[in-house]
Formats: sequence, structure tokens, C-alpha cells
Amino acid sequence: MNRLPLHTKIFIGLAVGLILGLLCEIFLPGDARVQWVVDNIASPVGDLFLRFVKMVVVPLVFTAIILGIADLGDVRKIGRIGTKTLLFTLVITGVGVLTGIVLVNLFQPGAGIPESVRADLLTSLTGNKDISKIVTNASEAKSALQSLLLLVPENPLADAAGVFNSSYQGGGLLAVMFFAVVFGVAMALSDPVQVEPLKQVLQGVYAVIMKIIDFAMNLAPFGVAGLIFKTATLLGFATIGLLLKYVLVVLAALAIHQFITYGLIVRYGAKRDPVQFFKDLREVMLTAFSTSSSSATLPTSIRVTADTLKVNRDITNFVLTVGSTANQNGTALYEGITVLFLAQFFGVELSLFQQVQVVLLSVVAGIGT
Repeated sequence: MNRLPLHTKIFIGLAVGLILGLLCEIFLPGDARVQWVVDNIASPVGDLFLRFVKMVVVPLVFTAIILGIADLGDVRKIGRIGTKTLLFTLVITGVGVLTGIVLVNLFQPGAGIPESVRADLLTSLTGNKDISKIVTNASEAKSALQSLLLLVPENPLADAAGVFNSSYQGGGLLAVMFFAVVFGVAMALSDPVQVEPLKQVLQGVYAVIMKIIDFAMNLAPFGVAGLIFKTATLLGFATIGLLLKYVLVVLAALAIHQFITYGLIVRYGAKRDPVQFFKDLREVMLTAFSTSSSSATLPTSIRVTADTLKVNRDITNFVLTVGSTANQNGTALYEGITVLFLAQFFGVELSLFQQVQVVLLSVVAGIGT
């Protein structure tokens, strides 16, 4: 097992938890022994994993977004090409998120759970908290002006402390993200010599956080097994249907964005044949798929773009370097789908304005990926 890559271990944990949960639901429905396993083994292990991850959410989001934006540099100094690159990144990432959100609203992958099962699941996830209050607070749509004001924190530390407090009425994580964006922009526009020590400190904090996440991910196969076992014993075969719909919506949105959205851009923006374009980039795509890392793929991207696509090397170096940090279309698209999927799953109606918020924040989160 130690030789297996982490994602394989997580997949095994997912499969084991799902199969055992379904078997218990089929052969031991309502059995007290199964409930004991859920309460004393599966749920604590899953909660331990989630707590380990939640522990670093605020510092991770804060440092990642700041460094992601600060690494872009001063837009005023990079000129016309830099401005076009950043505008393209923001627009195309927004298009990607919108694609995902349209598909989620169209196919409703998180809908269709019986109300009684949803209530049981909420109880298992939230313990003895007032579930109705949690859902009511989440579903209360504030006015656009109120929501915008809450994005600007009076006290970022208070918002950071209220991230996982369901009764907190401030901006929470959204306000922390806004503060990080403003901080990152100000840092990018400041004298590089003066802010370099601060940047190094933030990079150090980020490196430590990533090491903590490494610790947490060692628990992931067991945590995932516990969480999916608990869910499967409650939802039974509905679990498979929900997960399958969710996965298919994500894959469909990614395929549409890659081959249709980018295909149209290549055809009418770059005046190239999309089929030949993707053939020319097959080495880049295979490298990206096998490494799951924009940074690890960057040297191959630069070489292929300059040598095969014959793009000016100076433009290639700049645009692809910025893009490897900021142009995370697929991640932002996935985040938008996930937020709406979970809202549907827990029966929380998001207003049009709230869905617009999801789009904008997914774009920002993509930069901080």
C-alpha cells in the first residue's frame, strides 16, 4: 500500500466505504450494530480528517490568494500584452464557471433526495446543532447591497474566526478572500524591494501549511472511507446516483469548456484549425494529465508553444508563466459546480445574485489554486 500513489489510496478508501455502506444498507437496514460503527468509528475518523483540513483553510486561502496575485506583478509595468493576458484569464475563467453553473441548474445533480433522508443526513453531519437554523441562515438571501458590504470586512480577524460558525452574520470566508485580494493587489503594486521580506514570510507560511495538508492527506483514505460509509448507510444506492450525476456534470462541463469554448477561440481568435491545434499540444496535455500540475507542465508548454506552434518566445514565456498561476479555468469551473451541487444537496436555494457571487469567487479562488 505504501507504494501506491495517494489518489489511488483515496479511490480505494472511497470504494471500500461505499461498498461496505451499501452492503449494510441492503442486509442490515436499521441495525444497531451498523449505527454503532457509524457513531464510534466511521464518523469520528471522517470528522478527524475534516477537522485537520478545516484547521488550515483560513491561512491557506489567505496566503494562496495573496501570493497568486502578487506573483502576477505590477500590471502597469507589463504593458499591453500583460493587460490582455489578465483580461483574457478573467473572462475565460468566468466563462468556464458559467458553463458549469448552467449545467448544474439544467441537470440538478444534487436534487431529488427525500426530505426525511436529508434531515437524517444533516443530523449526522451537524450533531446536536439546530439544523433548521443552519439551513435557514444559509438560505436567507440578503440584498445585493448588503452582500457587497459584507464582502468588505470591518475586522478580517473576526471574519476569519467566524468561517465555520453557522450563526456568524458577517462576511466569513468571502470577506477573508476579499481582504486577501486587496492585500495581494496592494502588494503587487508596492516597491518589490520593500515587500520582498513579507513575500518570503508568506511563502514560508504557505509551505508550512502545505506540509500540514500533507499530514492530513495521509488520513484521507481512511477519512473518505468513513465519510462515504456513513453517507451510504443513510442514502443507500441513491449515493451512487448522486455521485455519478455530479461526476458526469463536471466532466461534461470540462469537455465543453476545453473543446467548444477553446475550440471557438482557436478558430476565430487565433485563426487556427482547432483539431490540428490540439494535436500539436498533445504532449502538453499528456504531461498535464499525468502530473496534475500546471507548474510541472510549464517547461513542456513553453517548449511546444514556441517550437511547434511558432509563437514568439518572449510572449510565450510571459503568457504561459502567468497562465500557470492564474488561468485555472478547470479548477474554477469545478468549484462553481461543487458549490451549487452542495446547495442542491442540502435544499438551499441560491438566488441569481448569490450564483453570480459563486462565479466571481470561483474566479478569485482559481487564481489562488
